[in-house]
Amino acid sequence: MSEQKLELKLEKQVRLPELPQALLEEFERYCKKKGIEGKKKEELLEKLKQRFIERYAYEPGEAIGIVTAQSISEPATQMTMRSYTLASLVGSITKVVQGLPRLIEIFDLRQTFDKSMKIYLKPEFNTKEHAKKFAMEIKERKIGDVISSSTLDLLNMQLEFEFRRKEDLEVAAERLKRYGKVSIREKRLTLKPHQADMKTLRTLKQRVLSMRIGGVEGIKRVIVVKEGEDWVIQTTGSNLKEILQDPRVDVRRTTTDDIMQIYETLGIEAARNAILREAKQTLDEQGLDVDIRHIMLVADIMCVDGVPRPIGRYGVAGRKPSVLARANFEETKKHLRNAAILGSVDKLRGVFENVMLNRVIPVGTGIVELKLDVEKLGRLKGANQAK
Repeated sequence: MSEQKLELKLEKQVRLPELPQALLEEFERYCKKKGIEGKKKEELLEKLKQRFIERYAYEPGEAIGIVTAQSISEPATQMTMRSYTLASLVGSITKVVQGLPRLIEIFDLRQTFDKSMKIYLKPEFNTKEHAKKFAMEIKERKIGDVISSSTLDLLNMQLEFEFRRKEDLEVAAERLKRYGKVSIREKRLTLKPHQADMKTLRTLKQRVLSMRIGGVEGIKRVIVVKEGEDWVIQTTGSNLKEILQDPRVDVRRTTTDDIMQIYETLGIEAARNAILREAKQTLDEQGLDVDIRHIMLVADIMCVDGVPRPIGRYGVAGRKPSVLARANFEETKKHLRNAAILGSVDKLRGVFENVMLNRVIPVGTGIVELKLDVEKLGRLKGANQAK
């Protein structure tokens, strides 16, 4: 192979990107179905890569950030401004947050609404009986949920609790020993604190009622539903780390909508995929068609530092290198004052700061500087006149 041909081949390899795995798998299935192989298959793959470039590549200097912001914000104005509740398949009530409130929650990483999980079981545990048993085991149980009555005895300065089950009473008695003297009679538990006055007694009662004695922390409600061949546990409340440690759980399919729990349990790449999935699902539920690449760009920006950061002033917007860009968003005086004290320098490399100063923005033709070669221009003029 000649040096020129080798350089041309290397140039093609550099220019053409690697196709996504899903697209390559689909290409392989198509070729197998049509009986395409050999040189024809290679040529077809090259054409596919060229089409991929034409559709997905962008020109240097293209304002992809502005295009992304516009492409998400404009459809978002059409989203519903409310969150509402829906009855589940078995009659229990569970909150379903949709529309703009959910989108804001995703991009600002807020904890505004109750989170939820979808828990899948491994094939050997994928039965209705196993699913119900598992659901009851993980549901958080507090003392206030398992007693039939509670009494504040001011005469003897003690608390009395009537339990429904002896098993719960025994667990509670073991955990309440640190607060004072515990005595049990049948299903009644009496707690006499070490230091007892009316205020302390009332405070202790509330603390005891909210004490967890069973289940997984954070899992407030559970519902078992059937999806195709799978028995799925849907929850209100989330605790991904503890749920995935159970050997009965299918860790590949079990999900939560709590992005920070995903990050803490599975890492930054999983959190980035969760932002992408949740945002796309929220927009699709409202019938809004937003190109997936715009959402991918937002997810990448939120996770580029290795830690998920909200889009707002306490995250991405508040960490811009430009002083003027930060001041333009929110808390103007704070950013300008801090920059003056620290002697910060704004290199004017972004869009906002250049617009504020009436300068050419570094987008499109604004990213290059043109210099006029006067001597060459004169020679060209002379040559044209001679002709």
